[in-house]
Parts: sequence; C-alpha cells; structure tokens
Amino acid sequence: MKEKTKYIITIIFSFFIGVIGTLITIKYIPELNKQKSETIKTVSITETDTIKSAIEKIYDAVILVDTYKNNNSISTGTGFIYKKDEKNGYIITNQHVIEGGDKFKITLTSGEEVEATLLGSDEYSDIAVLSIPQESVIKVAQLGTSTSSEIGDTVFAVGSPLGKEYMGTVTKGILSGKDRTVTVTTTSQMIEVLQTDAAINPGNSGGPLVNINGEVIGVTSMKLVKSEIEGMGFAIPIEIVNSLLDRLETGQQIERPLIGIEMTDVANTYYLYRKGIIIPEEVDKGVVITKVTENYPAEKAGLQKGDIILSINDTEIEDSAHFKYLLYKYKVGDTTKIKFMRNNKIHETTIKLDKKAENN
Repeated sequence: MKEKTKYIITIIFSFFIGVIGTLITIKYIPELNKQKSETIKTVSITETDTIKSAIEKIYDAVILVDTYKNNNSISTGTGFIYKKDEKNGYIITNQHVIEGGDKFKITLTSGEEVEATLLGSDEYSDIAVLSIPQESVIKVAQLGTSTSSEIGDTVFAVGSPLGKEYMGTVTKGILSGKDRTVTVTTTSQMIEVLQTDAAINPGNSGGPLVNINGEVIGVTSMKLVKSEIEGMGFAIPIEIVNSLLDRLETGQQIERPLIGIEMTDVANTYYLYRKGIIIPEEVDKGVVITKVTENYPAEKAGLQKGDIILSINDTEIEDSAHFKYLLYKYKVGDTTKIKFMRNNKIHETTIKLDKKAENN
C-alpha cells in the first residue's frame, strides 16, 4: 500500500513540475528571444578605410566615350567632366580614344547619351578635350595635384573596362611610383607618368586617377601589358594635362620645338655603318645625327652629320625617345645648351629653338 501511495505522489509531483516549467517557459523565454533579437538589431559595422565619400565626389563626373567612323563604333574609352560654363561641359580623355573618329557619343551615369564635339587633341601627350551641352552635366570633377601625393598613398581609378557593360568600375590601389618615364610603343615617344597598382584595363583609358580626397591627380593612359608583369598601370600627371587645356579647348595646335635633324640611337650600329658613321666603343648612350636640315636651329648651332648628342642642359640622353622627351620640355623661343661628341672630342653649343613642330 505504501509503494502504491508513493507512486501516486511521484506522478502528481511530476505533473506539477511540468506545469510550472511550462508556465516559466511561456513567461520568460519569449522575453529572452525578444531581448536577443533587439540586441542583434542594434549591432552596426564601421569601416575605417572606406573610400565611399571620395568616390561620390567623382563618380557622376566620369563618362563613357564611344568613337565612331562612318557611323560604326571603332573604339570606346573613358573620360571625365572637369569644368562647365554657361553653354558647355568640358571633358578630358585620351587622344588615342578619339583617334580616327568623326563622331563621338557620350554616356553619362544616368544612362543619358549625348553627342560630343571634339575641341582639340595632342598625340604626344595623349590628351583630347571634348564638349557636351551644359544641361547634360551631372557633376564636375575636382582637379588636384600629383606633386603633393606620395608613394604609398591610396588612389583609385574609375572607368569603363571592356565598354558600356562595365561602365563605372572602380579599382583601388596605391601610388606605386612618381616621375616615371615610359616609351609608347605605338609612337616610340617617351612620356612622364605616375605608376599605380590599381587595375587599369582596356576601356579605362582617359579616366581619372583619384586620391583619397576625391581629387583627380592623373589621367589613366595605358597598361604595361606583358604576361610576366602584373599590377603596373600608368597615368599622365594632372599638371601636364592642365598646361595644355586652355589651348586644346580653343582648338590650338600644341607647338613644340623642332631643331631640324634626323637621328638614331648609338646602339643602332648596323644602320650607322650603312650611313658611313662609326661610333667609338666607349660611347653607349646618346643619339647620332644622320642628317641636318638647312636653315634649322641645329645647322645654325653648328651641328653636323655624325655628331653624337650626349646631353641637353646637362641632362644625359639615353636614346632618341629620351631626347625628344627632354627637348619637348622646352618651348619655341627657348635657348638650350647641347653637349656633343665629334671626332672623339667633346664640344658644347647653344641652340635657339626658333622652329616649331606642329604635328608630333
């Protein structure tokens, strides 16, 4: 009897424990769940190195440039609006983006398409200026300076790699180098550039290279494309671009000095041999004059066929591309000092740069 009574009491006790547990669960667990939910809702993530604000300053100023010839699209690239007035918005892009075209279509970030007018271009600097109606302008980019930028600074590029489908692509990197000089394979001319590891791909040409403040410090122009090299993109410093804008906006030719010589590198020994010119073995830098044009600055300065030009204003010359790069730093009307070798002896002369080359 005692065992039966004990069994009944155990069942009753278990029942009450179960009821009490259920009541506790109903009353308190939803509160815990609610508290947990509320805690999750208040969690926020802060990104300390974001460039969102810088991107916002430039993004809507960047446009796609589509170049046409006989109503057929022949190339696409990028550009950006750098100023506007009462009538027009003005766009910087690369000369090679618009080269060969007779019609230019601009696509803005809003999706609007508008025809642009080519105002001026310069092959040597690879810069061109276009205009569009002022009312189409969404935003104007702010131009900065590259001289105040330092290696390691965060930079980013905005462009249209591979055309309209990827328009507005942003790539981030650092400023990898300043005062670089590279030779453009298509023109065999040397230009001064900034180097970055921000991804620069076909279609980015003409777009802005931007600092962390959202200011344009360069115009992306090319990528060093070799299978064994990655992460080397280049941009024309904005100071060089700025020096040309006033003339390009009004369609003026960019005048550069012409001294009136034909030349080749000292390393081109076979060509020089055919020209009857022998180079001393110890000379491994400079350019060799193969022809002098009458009544031009070089002839007036006394330079002759076979002379080896070694330096301009005490800057040693590496090769023909480097010579033109140095020469084009001067303006028509300037006077320069030339050091050259003739008959194994070093000579100096001054050249008055009074002739201009309008198509370089």
